[in-house]
Amino acid sequence: MGKAQAKAKQVKGKLKETVGGATDNKGMQAEGRGEQLTGKAQETAAKAAERLKKSGR
Repeated sequence: MGKAQAKAKQVKGKLKETVGGATDNKGMQAEGRGEQLTGKAQETAAKAAERLKKSGR
């Protein structure tokens, strides 16, 4: 997964968390936070892969 897709997952997660808070839906809030964390992890992995690629390994 690329950095752009990971960022999109983070944004989607933030939106879910916000909507969950506005509607008092704790499950949706938790799901949103989880998606944000997943997106951040994927973004970090994509950045690391990019650095390795640039270093020629």
